[in-house]
Amino acid sequence: MDVVIVESPAKAKTINKYLGSNFKVLASYGHVRDLPSKDGSVLPDEDFAMQWEVERASQKRLTEIAAAVKGADHLYLATDPDREGEAISWHVLDVLKKKRVLKDVTVKRVVFNEITKRAVQAGINAPRDIDQELVDAYLARRALDYLVGFTLSPVLWRKLPGARSAGRVQSVALRLICERELQIEQFVPREYWTVETAVKTLAGNGFTARLVTLDGEKLDRYSLGDEQSAMRAVEAIKSRDFSVSSVEKKPGKRHPQPPFTTSTLQQEAARKLGFGASRTMRLAQTLYEGKTVGGETTGLITYMRTDGVSIAAEAIASARQTIAARYGEAYLPNAPRAYKSKAKNAQEAHEAIRPTDPGLLPQKLRAALNDDEYKLYELIWKRTLASQMQSADVERTSIDLTSRSGDVGLRATGTVITFDGFLTLYQEGRDDEEDEAEARLPRVEEGEDVTTEKVNPAQHFTEPPPRFTEASLVKKLEELGIGRPSTYASILEVLAARNYVRLEKKRFIPDDKGRLVTAFLESFFARYVEYDFTAKLEDQLDDISAGEADWKAVLRAFWSEFKPRTEDVLAIRNTDILEKLNDFLGPYIFKSTDGETDPRKCPSCEDGRLSLKTGKFGAFIGCSNYPDCRYTRQFSESGADAGATAAADGPKILGTDPESGEEITLRSGRFGAYLQRGEAVEKGEKPPRASIPRDMSADDIDLPTALKLLSLPREVGKHPESGQPIIANIGRYGPYVQHEKSYGKLSSTEEVFTVGMNRAIAALAENAKGRTAAKAELKALGDHPETGKPIRVMDGRYGPYVNHQKTNATLPKDADPQALTLDEALALLAAKEAKGGKPAAKKTAAKKKPAAKKTTTKKATAAKKPAAKAAGSAKKAPAKSSKTQKKAVPEKT
Repeated sequence: MDVVIVESPAKAKTINKYLGSNFKVLASYGHVRDLPSKDGSVLPDEDFAMQWEVERASQKRLTEIAAAVKGADHLYLATDPDREGEAISWHVLDVLKKKRVLKDVTVKRVVFNEITKRAVQAGINAPRDIDQELVDAYLARRALDYLVGFTLSPVLWRKLPGARSAGRVQSVALRLICERELQIEQFVPREYWTVETAVKTLAGNGFTARLVTLDGEKLDRYSLGDEQSAMRAVEAIKSRDFSVSSVEKKPGKRHPQPPFTTSTLQQEAARKLGFGASRTMRLAQTLYEGKTVGGETTGLITYMRTDGVSIAAEAIASARQTIAARYGEAYLPNAPRAYKSKAKNAQEAHEAIRPTDPGLLPQKLRAALNDDEYKLYELIWKRTLASQMQSADVERTSIDLTSRSGDVGLRATGTVITFDGFLTLYQEGRDDEEDEAEARLPRVEEGEDVTTEKVNPAQHFTEPPPRFTEASLVKKLEELGIGRPSTYASILEVLAARNYVRLEKKRFIPDDKGRLVTAFLESFFARYVEYDFTAKLEDQLDDISAGEADWKAVLRAFWSEFKPRTEDVLAIRNTDILEKLNDFLGPYIFKSTDGETDPRKCPSCEDGRLSLKTGKFGAFIGCSNYPDCRYTRQFSESGADAGATAAADGPKILGTDPESGEEITLRSGRFGAYLQRGEAVEKGEKPPRASIPRDMSADDIDLPTALKLLSLPREVGKHPESGQPIIANIGRYGPYVQHEKSYGKLSSTEEVFTVGMNRAIAALAENAKGRTAAKAELKALGDHPETGKPIRVMDGRYGPYVNHQKTNATLPKDADPQALTLDEALALLAAKEAKGGKPAAKKTAAKKKPAAKKTTTKKATAAKKPAAKAAGSAKKAPAKSSKTQKKAVPEKT
């Protein structure tokens, strides 16, 4: 028996069918080991020794793999043909060596670029050893990402409260987004005008020409800078007669693009299908692993993480046959097209992403694929075939018209496709989502007179560079040489997960937190967010995979400079750091409304100075005269609606409360716009306030709306059963109703003010029904032998679990809830309690305290509080190095 190891069960199922009964194909389910998310997983002082940890879910799978391998003749490590795939094979092999199950077993590494019967069998027949150079490149990349994350993130926590983490590549991508946003904010539009004229030939053929010469001078973009100059140009055209001074026709060609790489697939799927990078890669994975077509399971595309643009000879032959059959010989070049990758050291799977069988038309797969899979396969199929088709023939024509006086000139241009070639099948999308205009011009002769009809002046303003989309950001990262095919999707995911950026209308906008982190890194770790430095480091990692550099030497060179820099920054006082950030971010966070007023002058106390401050909820702007002046506003004005304007111009008065006679004002604070009634009576007290709900705009708040919001919470009425009030209010998670300790969701803020008893009781009942359904009992197992309390198997939101008092233990994925025994449940509960779950209280320990001990003096209470706090801190301390840091460290890039 021979054993084959792959990553996914879907891939295992497909390959098992190809190899026959003498092979057993098992899945590792991806990586089986990783660096624990705690300090000490990479040890620079011990020559970068790495402490690996087998993930819990992988323990059972590795045991199954070890049992299958023991006594086998051959072990084939058939994970993906890239650096990550090589690393998975290396990890599996290392674990099996430590389990001592490889005696008399021949171990080989096999790779195949597609999951088809032919490719799999060819791979098995051509085994090799594990490529240690690829493994070394993986180790270097993993160690670098870990060291940057676990060294830089704690610096951020201490110097910028509220910041989550920083990463080697994600921070550079974030810098790109933030720099683009600053360019947009600082952009000053410039006015310019164009003049177009409707022209007719003597034969009656019409076309449009644009003014290019005025007063004998050639016009540039800004020559007509205002309406006055544009109208003067209009009069000049109307007062003159024109004739054709020249006609120029230039034949040209448009060539097809190469087949997809990982980055170009992500870009095109974003432009044409609206798919994000992660979604594209998930869909591509399913197409790669295989679908059942005509009763046989087969992979539909080649491996989807690649820099290469070449295609196997047999695939090119199949594509050419399909082109000739479907479109005719005219669409087939005389010789196959060959493409070369522009990426330095194009690595991993060297073939482009293509259909495993170009002759398998998308229409034939419609029943086997869901809508998104079908769209992506069709895109890959079209791009592959188009890359082997004939170029399109175009004719570019320009007609110059000159006034008889020679001082005014017009020009008309057009492009005509004379043979569509590959365009009959596929045309690459554009980032600006605009199609190239194709204008056909009439036939005219030099010297021919023409007449001008309607003259149309048009006002324009220059526009700032657009915000990045996923497609354009991936393209930019690739141009800069930052990141690699397998990292782009995770980079974008990490930025969104850390709340450093948000996507609006499919474009990235940096959040305040992201801009602050970028400013900090550029101010104190400038070298490590430089584009060239990051790109050179990527080149060094590629050199390792090519066997041209030692991976530990690369790590030593990086660490010898990076570690001392972090120590230097930690020694800087926080006040000095904030002042430097004030200077760095000044153009962004301090803006003068009239160009003369000091933007850092406090609008509340007049003599205070605004400055960047940090708190446990992140950054905000505060007055230097605190606590005498408590003026604050958000870190930035973006997204604050009228609240930001109020912050700059002072509170906006909405009117007077008819009951109290106090002013109702709209203001801006650290957490956005809010409403306030009156002013504080005594120092330190806060007057009544209300936040602006998420489904309302501060611009739309008027006095009646403000009074309603300030009046909350609202009593709907008394519950008919309990006699206790039902309250309607707006909370952290939106509008709700409350009865004692029960809550129910409302659909909108408006409903808070209109909800009646029947609707309120129904909302409470719906919520209670949802909780009950989520905790349905599947099986009663009996009473706990120590507490006498029942043990039950429950059906929870995330699957079945065992419950005893306040302890819940999740059932293993392969466990049958109905077959679970009491002894098995007790073991699960004990394991949960050992890991920090609430232990079961014994009957003998459940004694009531004497009544006298319930009453304590203020002094005694105050004395106990610090001790309790210290105990709580001591209890939580071990978790800080695992759970807390795990959240803060960026995903692998």
